[in-house]
Order: sequence, then C-alpha cells, then structure tokens
Amino acid sequence: MTDTGGSDRQNRGSLSQTEQLLSIVRTLAAELHPGDRPQRISLTTLLDKELGFDSLSRVELILRIERSFNVSLPQALLAEAETPADLLRTVAAAAPATGGTARMKREAVPPQDAGETPPDLATLPEVLDWHLAKHPQRPHIYLHHEVDTAQAISYADLQRSALDVAGGLQALGLGKGDRVAVMLPTGADYLYCFFGTLLIGAIPVPIYPPVRMSQLEDHLRRHAAILRNAGTQLLITLPEAKAVTRLLQAQVETMRWIATPAELAVGSHGFTANPISAEETAFLQYTSGSTGQPKGVVLSHADLLANIRAMGKAVQASAQDIFVSWLPLYHDMGLIGAWLGSLYYAMPLVLMSPLAFLARPQRWLWAIHEYRGTLSAAPNFAYELCLNKIRDQDIAGLDLSSWRLAFNGAEPVSPRTLSGFSQRFSNYGFRSECMTPVYGLAEAAVGLAFPPLNRGPLIDRVKRDLLLTSGNALPAAPDEPNPLELVACGQPLPGYQIRIVDERGRELPERREGEVQFNGPSATSGYYR
Repeated sequence: MTDTGGSDRQNRGSLSQTEQLLSIVRTLAAELHPGDRPQRISLTTLLDKELGFDSLSRVELILRIERSFNVSLPQALLAEAETPADLLRTVAAAAPATGGTARMKREAVPPQDAGETPPDLATLPEVLDWHLAKHPQRPHIYLHHEVDTAQAISYADLQRSALDVAGGLQALGLGKGDRVAVMLPTGADYLYCFFGTLLIGAIPVPIYPPVRMSQLEDHLRRHAAILRNAGTQLLITLPEAKAVTRLLQAQVETMRWIATPAELAVGSHGFTANPISAEETAFLQYTSGSTGQPKGVVLSHADLLANIRAMGKAVQASAQDIFVSWLPLYHDMGLIGAWLGSLYYAMPLVLMSPLAFLARPQRWLWAIHEYRGTLSAAPNFAYELCLNKIRDQDIAGLDLSSWRLAFNGAEPVSPRTLSGFSQRFSNYGFRSECMTPVYGLAEAAVGLAFPPLNRGPLIDRVKRDLLLTSGNALPAAPDEPNPLELVACGQPLPGYQIRIVDERGRELPERREGEVQFNGPSATSGYYR
C-alpha cells in the first residue's frame, strides 16, 4: 500500500499557508479602505491596481507576513511582488527569521582633516578635480547593496568611471547643452552616469526608475511629458528598457538613443575636456507636478555650489562629518543635500537604496550606529516609520549618540512625530535637540530655511478656526481646546531672504497666511521652456 500521509499533510500545510497569507492581505486592505465593500481577494489579485497598495502599504504587508510566518523576506519582494501568489511563493522558499538586527558590515573610514574644504570653485567638475589633487584614494562613498556588502568608491574611482561614461557620450556626438535623462536606481552606475554627463557639459535630467520592471512601459508613458519638455536626446537606463526604444522615440521626437551604462563605457574612445563655466546649466530638476504639470527648474553650477555652501555654513559642515543617506538620487534632497553636499565638503557618504530602508527601516539607524554618522536627512514619514515599525529587539545595542543633526523636510513635519521619535530613541542616545525641521524647494536648489543649531524643534500653537477661515495664525491660549500645532522650519539660510505675500504679490505682516517668495544666490533663472 502506498503511504500518502506525507502528501496529504503537505497539501493541508500549503492550504493553511495560503489562507493565512490571504487573511493578512484582506485585513490590511480593509484597514486601508474602511467603509468600502469588501473585495474578493485571491492569489491572482493585483496588489497595486486592484487593492491600491502603495509603497508604505507594501511595507506594512511585508512586515505582517514576516512576523506571522516567522520568516525573513528579501527586500526585492517589496518592489517585485504583484499578487499574493508572488508573496506565497517567496514565503514558501524563505529562510526562518533569525531574530537578527539587520545590521550592516562597516567599512573602515580613514581619519578626516576638518580643515580640508575646497576654496570657492566654480563648477562641480572643479570640485572633483580639487579632491583628486588632495586625496584621490580617499573613500568618497560607501555604497551598501545589501546588509553585509559594501562598495567603497574613492574620488579616483568616481572620476575614472565617469570619464568612461563621458567618452561614450562624446562618441555618440553629445556635448555641451545636450539633455541626457538618467533613469537608474541608487547605485554606482547612477553616480558615474550623472557625473559623466556633467564632465562633457551636457545637462543631466534625473528621472526616477520604475518600482517594477513589469510597469516599465506605463512608467515611461507617464514621464514622456518631462522627456519631451527637456528635449532629451539620450536616456541612460537599465537593459530592460531597451525593449521600449521605439515606443519612447515615438512619444519623444528628440530622443535619439537609449543606452545602458555598460554600453556607454564600452563605446568610449577617450574623453576630450571642454571648459565649463559657473553660469552654465548643471542639471534640470523637475518638480513633482503635484499642483500642475512638472516644471524643469534650471540650476547652474553657481546655483548648486552657492546653496551647498549656505547649507554647509548653517550646519557647520566639515570633512569630519559622516553623512548617512537612503534618499533617492533623483530627488533634490538626496542628490544635492546628501551626495553633492558630501562631495563638496569631503565628508564620507554612506549610501543605501530607498528600497533597503523601506524593507528594513532599522538599517538606516544601524548605518548611523556602525559608521558613527553625524548627519542624515529624511521626510517626516521615515521618522514615523522608524517610530512605529521597528521593534525593540531589532535595535538592541543601537547607539545614536554620534547623530548631531537629523534633518526633517521635503513634506509637512508632524509635531507628534518629532516628539515621539525623540522620546523613543532617547533610550538609544538620540538627543531631542538634534531633530532639525528644515524647509526648501527646487527653485532654490534644495535648502532655503534651517533652524539655529541645537535649538531643537519649535512648535507654535495657533487658533485653528481663525487660521482656517481668515488666514490669521494668532497664538492659542494655554487652555485652547483644539489648537493647531505648526512646526517652525527655521530662518533663511545665510544670504537668502524670505517674505510672505498675498495673491497680488504684496508683502503680508507677521502671522498671516500667504505665498512664499524668496531671493538668494541660488534662485533659479527660471523654468526650462
């Protein structure tokens, strides 16, 4: 007689696992859409199109699955899973959770000389040349791909690989003023391609990459307006995008090529340097388009360096700082604030991908711990994610005492998040005065207002109804039953002026709601086209 007991037990276990996973998905979907009629959810239901799961919803989903099944899932699943069936297959093959802390292996950081700050150089390539003359082999970036692996990129490494890209661009006939879109994930290729474009005097146009390659075609269609507006001639991207070359060229008439970083490097026949002036456009930073069509903010080398210097002066940045960042390099806060600012001040940059942070928020904090990071920045949601999604066992032994400035910006700052994060992580060496709400906008490069050092958050309590009905932000009495709490985001950076105006451009008095106008050394010359 054949023994089928093992097969039956396996089927029952598989069925139980399926129902357990679908129950998690159903529960989260109901929480995200309270009051909606419950959906019929199966293994083939689309997580994004049918359930509306965005990136943060996926973070919560993966977290619940890991804890329910006691497994450790790969971070790529956060982006790649399209259906519950994808999740189930990965759970079945996943290794049991080890109870570890998602720490990263630290690379040795050479001692830094605090006095090594570039003079008033005119362009970003000149800044790199200065570092090459001073300390070519010093690590500039520690790039973390996964928890236990890091790639140290020196100033010489950056120049060498950027020159390969620059030569490949010139071999295609590209040069000064040509627009080159860079649609790559966080990684060495992004750094080399962005800087290689700068070296020939062409204009990089950062474009965020698709979360899932299966959505590549739709993703490029959505970004065709930006590519058309910029008059993009080349798109540097992943090999998978080559399949949609004809589609993209049909929608963007100026688009002549789609190339991968490897193709550009192989096609290089050497690089011919051409002079670049401070007033030439360094890159186009497109706005989010949340209030209309995305606009290309024109930023010159002079604009970028002026803003970097102003921010550096405000925070007393030096080569002895260590910046830790997971911010995307297509966004000004990550591109200028984290990478190019670190480049200018010769401070090491510890860089990981946004996906690595979203999959394991504690990795960000462990990176600060391991590298003794002093500066780091994130939108408010990231501090909220750390506050609510990290368990105590995930951060046992964590030490954040080296963190001197925790910038919070790029979206509205919540008073509750500020106090909650500071209170919880004070047990791990975080000081409340390190929390630094800031304000900026692409039209100023990135930064516009920073608070005084070590002041800590300043919360203003105003009369809620009066502000909402008349635009007057009058202070609330101590016993006000329902005040509105507003976070102060600092004062203008050195050399900048800010005023609040009405719809006719007339300056308003203190505590009146209106539009922001500013002036300063990095104010954009305008929008592209």
